[in-house]
Amino acid sequence: MNTTIKEMNGELVAHMEGRLDTAAAAQTEKDLQPLNDCEGKNIVLDCNALEYISSSGLRLFLGVLKAAKAKGSRVFITGMNNDIRNVFAMTGFTNLFEFR
Repeated sequence: MNTTIKEMNGELVAHMEGRLDTAAAAQTEKDLQPLNDCEGKNIVLDCNALEYISSSGLRLFLGVLKAAKAKGSRVFITGMNNDIRNVFAMTGFTNLFEFR
């Protein structure tokens, strides 16, 4: 799992590549920490290269959302493949996040 964060157009964009499974969750949580510290910037979780997400990965996404909302920011998800979109639908996460 590879995660990079860049500021683009006033937003923080996290590009995720690979499999966000239980084995990768601890390092990915550290990689996503700058998103939890954002002040007033919206966040984009770019999932174009994300192949898989486990319940551990969903927990990380939820943590980013909770931290962002507490600071008045919004979280958008972009580029999900059909498998990940189905996981979000089955877990009700499609009701929690905004999609681009």
